[in-house]
Amino acid sequence: MLVLIDIAKEDGDEIRQKAYWNTYYCQQMIVTSDGRSYGKYCKNRFCTLCNSIRKAELINKYFPVMSEWENPYFVTLTVKACDAKNLPRYIKKFIQGFQRISATHRKRYQRGKGRPLIGVRSLECNFNPVKRTYNPHFHIITRDRYTAEVLVDEWLNLWTSKFTNRVAQDMRPVTDLEAGLIEIIKYGSKIFTEPDMKKSLKGKSRVMVYARALDNIFKAMKRTRIFDRFGFNLPAQKTNEISSTQLLSNFEEWEYDSSKSDWINTSTGSPLANYQLPVLIESTLKDFVNLTLK
Repeated sequence: MLVLIDIAKEDGDEIRQKAYWNTYYCQQMIVTSDGRSYGKYCKNRFCTLCNSIRKAELINKYFPVMSEWENPYFVTLTVKACDAKNLPRYIKKFIQGFQRISATHRKRYQRGKGRPLIGVRSLECNFNPVKRTYNPHFHIITRDRYTAEVLVDEWLNLWTSKFTNRVAQDMRPVTDLEAGLIEIIKYGSKIFTEPDMKKSLKGKSRVMVYARALDNIFKAMKRTRIFDRFGFNLPAQKTNEISSTQLLSNFEEWEYDSSKSDWINTSTGSPLANYQLPVLIESTLKDFVNLTLK
């Protein structure tokens, strides 16, 4: 996050700087009492902690409905990779194109001339450090094979052979729905990227963090709904009763110390978790953060 903050500062973007700082300080101060911890979440989509919580919430919300689908399919829709300059336009066209396909078939169904397209979709973007290109794509779980086939056909017609081809798309039955949901509900982009895919397949490549590429992806996806449903509504959620405020009389305060990868008690100086940062992660974050990409 500190590297991303420097990039936003270099660009003169104060709003982006503030968002990155909020994530840096996510859960910086926590209070523990009676075996529970309390802290402030940043709720940004590029925060791995907040995204893990959001991911669990989405799985709990959608899994009961989707588990009733008899023949779900996993679909990947993509186009040819683009450069950083064109990425925002591609992301915009991705969303607009998918909405157009969904709306067209919804209207046909309402006129009694077709079947509804039903499923959930998630937008993701990968970075290729060798070619320095970006590959936005949709991961989708559909209710049935019909929806999967229609989406692939309509996607190819929409983007034409100039931008994509059938071989690049993927369509296969879902064998494990929960695993499928976990697969598609991601963070929008991978934090760690293999510099050389050929070496990575042979286990000879170390991962890197391409900070400028991540920043480009985060900027392109700003104000974009990464995960969404189409063709169906969720059951009405029961509203939880507002609990009364509880004053804590016996509590401890902790502050996160990045040099120790742990929260430190503000009164006693003792660590909270005694966490040991894995050597590979530590070396990656210190020595393999790439800043040279434009």
